[in-house]
Amino acid sequence: MSTDLLTAPSPANIGAEGIPYFTPTNNPGAALDPTSKSTPTLFRPLTIRGVTLKNRIIVAPMCMYSAAADPTSPSISALTDYHIAHLGHFALKGASLIFTEALAVSPNGRISPNDAGLWQTGPDSEQFKGLKRVADFVHSQGGKLGVQLHHSGRKGSTVAPWLAAAKGVRSLKADEGVFGWPSNVVGPSGGEENIWDGVAGGVSSSYWAPRELSTAEIEDIVRAFAHSAEVAVQAGVDVLEIHAAHGYLIHEFLSPVTNYRQDKYGGSFENRTRILREIASAIRSVIPESTPLFLRISATEWIEESAIAEERGSWDMKSSIELLKYLPELGIDFLDVSSGGNHRDQKFQFFSDYQVELAGQLRKEIKAAGAKTLVGAVGFITEAEAAAHIVKGADEEGEEPRADAVLIARQFLREPEWVLNAARKLGVEIEHPHQFSRA
Repeated sequence: MSTDLLTAPSPANIGAEGIPYFTPTNNPGAALDPTSKSTPTLFRPLTIRGVTLKNRIIVAPMCMYSAAADPTSPSISALTDYHIAHLGHFALKGASLIFTEALAVSPNGRISPNDAGLWQTGPDSEQFKGLKRVADFVHSQGGKLGVQLHHSGRKGSTVAPWLAAAKGVRSLKADEGVFGWPSNVVGPSGGEENIWDGVAGGVSSSYWAPRELSTAEIEDIVRAFAHSAEVAVQAGVDVLEIHAAHGYLIHEFLSPVTNYRQDKYGGSFENRTRILREIASAIRSVIPESTPLFLRISATEWIEESAIAEERGSWDMKSSIELLKYLPELGIDFLDVSSGGNHRDQKFQFFSDYQVELAGQLRKEIKAAGAKTLVGAVGFITEAEAAAHIVKGADEEGEEPRADAVLIARQFLREPEWVLNAARKLGVEIEHPHQFSRA
């Protein structure tokens, strides 16, 4: 044995900074040679404002219905140790950016009483402390944490889906007995005709009839989004996303199918998009210039040929393309492209990459306009080869990518080590967690 080895100082097991316990500094999922032409774009870094993602693989928001519901508890809607375990293991296994579930900006902005939220004020609040603990752990594993800010609108006050499934239905109303808020479910327009599942007469077992928001209440919601964004950044969150998809409150305002208002928040395209533009501007005004701001939309509602769309119009690809021109001035850096969720008559055109095609179309429009907004694709992305092809750069195959990053949700529930497996399938040498190196 070399004398030098015997006499040299032992290498230190360096701990991650910013946490009160020891874990080795890790950066799993990062390519060992990200600048090599042989490294697929999927494993190349992506810089968005002041944040650099080590690869193009993002964990999309997924509701867990696992937060305290009792409004008298200081821990109401706060992230817990469960969320550290759930979200943290995606960071440990190589995802570059992990989104929490949608965080409601107000108590009645939750989907269920057990949803997480971020409306409390101050670093001593349980919501702040829970989020900070998750952020600290994700950072210790070399990942970035994102928060999707959200208001459920007319889809609020329902129980966790497995409770509804036990009753043989997809959704079930939450009443006061389980900490629901049936009298405070809100939307741009109110009344039984605006119940999400379309059952009038007050007999729906799935959803409550919303009441119409006043102008003052809309202004309060705009401020609530900004407040939650500011608190999130203070807690260490790296990326923020506005949830304007899937039939929740902002989407309800965007669409003429659910927005019957006659004031400045209804009618014309400019008026229907006003709340989104005000929320984006309010958030951008209170967060650092270096913080990326994402926007999730439903590119189409899939109801173009329905009777109600023929009568009132709908939110479709033409609407989404029209929205694109506002994004740069609003400070939106990344468009997260999903679809559907706002009307019971929706008819999805299901095929393996149906939403990827929507993302690709919008990305082409952005590039044609000379804008720099990035685009993310989500939905049915399960295989490494498919994900790599979606973001494949021109230097790889001579074609324009359909997205700049992929967002994956349910596949991570089935396969938490998806990033590590994808690297192996694509022949990419990456960093692994030190603790896993023997495997």
